[in-house]
Amino acid sequence: MYKEPIFLQPVFQERIWGGQKLHTEFGYDIPYTHTGEAWVISAHPNGPSEIKNGPLKGKTLIDAWNEHGELFGRDAASDEEYPLLVKILDADKDLSVQVHPDDTYAREVEGQPYGKTECWYVVSADEDAEIIFGHHANSREELQKMVDEGKWDSLLRKVNVQAGDFVYVPSGTIHAIGKGIVILETQQSSDITYRVYDYDRTDDNGNTRELHLESSIAVTTVPHQAVDIDEQVTYVDDLIVKRLVKETYFTVYHCELSGQAVQKLDNKFLQVSVLDGSAELKVGEDTYSIEKGDHFILPTTIDSYTLSGNATFIASHT
Repeated sequence: MYKEPIFLQPVFQERIWGGQKLHTEFGYDIPYTHTGEAWVISAHPNGPSEIKNGPLKGKTLIDAWNEHGELFGRDAASDEEYPLLVKILDADKDLSVQVHPDDTYAREVEGQPYGKTECWYVVSADEDAEIIFGHHANSREELQKMVDEGKWDSLLRKVNVQAGDFVYVPSGTIHAIGKGIVILETQQSSDITYRVYDYDRTDDNGNTRELHLESSIAVTTVPHQAVDIDEQVTYVDDLIVKRLVKETYFTVYHCELSGQAVQKLDNKFLQVSVLDGSAELKVGEDTYSIEKGDHFILPTTIDSYTLSGNATFIASHT
């Protein structure tokens, strides 16, 4: 039986707002001047991760999901697609203001399996960095009117963030990551984005990017709804585990290791991203070195594992 972690190669995406921090902060060999995103755990067809080790080396995460469902606790008869996508984003400039649909709208209108609820862990942020999170319209009619009249300063809700902050972004939430912020994003495996506003900027050819105002108005939650998340902290040996969010689509944890800890997997595959430091991961008789910038999945076929070292992780599961 397959009992080893699945290490994944990031897939890089060029973005008009991207920069160089995926290289300078994580050491990745990035392919673009404006590298905005690293899709680090992905089975989405627009950027599937390649497996770096073991019997599945060279295959994509899509291949593993479809051909080896037992690694993920997946029913062989199920036609469900891999549910989650993890990215690191470098916002060298402001991202467009956008909103994502829920599952129902995605299926009925876009013919896609998932809408997009997401969450952000702020890895680094410039002083006074801010995000757009929500809006001030009280009705859909008022939202439409403010959009039509371009009253962006009055409409959009701005929030300052700093490294270590966590933001939960349900589908229907108008949002944007601001300049000078690097985040790790855990989301449903969806690439549906409706662009509300893009600061009238142009690409290298002088073209503005397409807006999707009709769809944006249709899917936006009005009025904006604040969501309370119940963070919980537990201690496992020398590992501090803070549960950042437990919601319908995913549960996400921030983990701080300073020594050694033994963990059980509890019948769920676990996605892990190393944000800082280095450690050793022992599974059975095999030991793997892990360090900042590594991303891997612990399949359900692993019963328990041991971590040793000093490192920070973001982990998630469905």
